Amino acid sequence: MAAAKLAALTVALLAFAGPVASQQDSGGILCLGGWVRPIPVVGGMICPGNMIPSPKIDPKPSPAPTGAGLRVGYYNSCPDAEGIVRKVVSDAVAKEPGMGAGLIRLFFHDCFVRGCDASVLLVNSSGSSDPSEMFGPPNRDSLRGFGVIDAAKAALEAACPNAVSCADIMAFAARDASFVLSNGRINFAMPGGRHDGRVSLASETTDVLPGPFTDLQTIKNMFASKGLDTKDVVTLSGAHTVGHARCGFISSDRPDMNATLARDLRNKCRSGNNNTAVVQDYKTPHILDSQYYQNVNDNAVLFQSDAALSSGETQPLVDIYAADSSGNRWETEFAAAMVKMGNIEVKTSPGADAEIRKKCSIYN
Repeated sequence: MAAAKLAALTVALLAFAGPVASQQDSGGILCLGGWVRPIPVVGGMICPGNMIPSPKIDPKPSPAPTGAGLRVGYYNSCPDAEGIVRKVVSDAVAKEPGMGAGLIRLFFHDCFVRGCDASVLLVNSSGSSDPSEMFGPPNRDSLRGFGVIDAAKAALEAACPNAVSCADIMAFAARDASFVLSNGRINFAMPGGRHDGRVSLASETTDVLPGPFTDLQTIKNMFASKGLDTKDVVTLSGAHTVGHARCGFISSDRPDMNATLARDLRNKCRSGNNNTAVVQDYKTPHILDSQYYQNVNDNAVLFQSDAALSSGETQPLVDIYAADSSGNRWETEFAAAMVKMGNIEVKTSPGADAEIRKKCSIYN
């Protein structure tokens, strides 16, 4: 029953997206956690297909994650561990630049659900027959980079068997993808020592992962529940300067949207083309830089959740990042935010719910 229900929701994710020409602001309604666009009706907005609107919960903020038990240079017993991951990532991104953005996003989607424990890589869950995270509506047929993580794990198992966790591989891979996509400008140390989780549930993904139709306050609440603050919201959103988005998630009819971009998107995302992919940053689509923030100020971003940054308490930091032509400040603060996110709810010792997996897709 759970699998059937989840499959129906996943289909709804794009089936209910509607033609691009009729996209509207969410009107305060949150559908499937912000992953499905509301539809206009007389007097307001509703969720499509009799879907019940998601409750807007104001969670109690969590303390900033400390990453206790993690440390830089953790794999002294396997000194080539990080180098092995970087080689695999560099080769993958050189072959397909979009893979780098996928690896950064994969890390984000893992850390926000049960912490940074590689649970998003599991095809099944210990103690449950329900679908795992990779089959949740935000992830199914959307996340990429699984093969890169598997390749790095295989190389590490050959060099140092049973030593390096899949969770650490994902953290290193996101760091290395950032390095490659920024042409070496974003270069930072990522602590290691994470263990891999054994539980992974698709039903938990929409509760904690911000979607393209999620309002700013809800996004801030989701971040706060993980110990991340409003600055982290703005800084980590800069990752949208690389990668692609599917037309079903794009809001191209916002009244204030850059007219040239809106017209281009409408041409590419005609009715029925919801799975067509378009670049997220139309200026520097393959470089991890601060151009995103100028795009926010120019009303030239794809998602409602991106456009929402150009108001209220997030606007000043957007302005700072946009005005910094060198990009140095955002690059430095993005690196720090990536490490901070990598500290969320980490498991650092073996137990009933933590281990070092032999294969990243299957718990031991």
